Amino acid sequence: MKCPACGFAESKVLDSRPTEEGEAIRRRRECLSCQKRFTTYERLEVMPIMVVKKDKSREAFDRTKLINGMIRACEKRPVPISDIERAVSDIEASLNNSLQTEVSSTQIGELVMEALKKIDEVAYVRFASVYRQFKDINTFMDELKLLLKNQD
Repeated sequence: MKCPACGFAESKVLDSRPTEEGEAIRRRRECLSCQKRFTTYERLEVMPIMVVKKDKSREAFDRTKLINGMIRACEKRPVPISDIERAVSDIEASLNNSLQTEVSSTQIGELVMEALKKIDEVAYVRFASVYRQFKDINTFMDELKLLLKNQD
């Protein structure tokens, strides 16, 4: 780390602690050349995830978009917003841990349906009906039968 005062490349760390949000490490340093003190922040570098849509277009992963879609599926259901936020955090962590820089919207949709199935089955069916674009009542019934079969 270069000293902002003299540009010397070496310094020693005097104090190190996490920030209040816990998203960075704050370090107090002292230049070994001019003895000036300065502060640095160390953050985890996260690669942006690109979502590949069905039409092959790409857009940056948007956590808010995912939350809004899940809220829409859970409308008028007894689902706390904290459960939705936790599920979205889990999905986002799963995508980040996969180390893929591009993820298909289909893969994200499957992760959302998996999470909604655990949170609220009605919300799951609502989301599935839009996501899977049921063409008629029979495909909708097939999904319900599958849900009931997996409950046993």
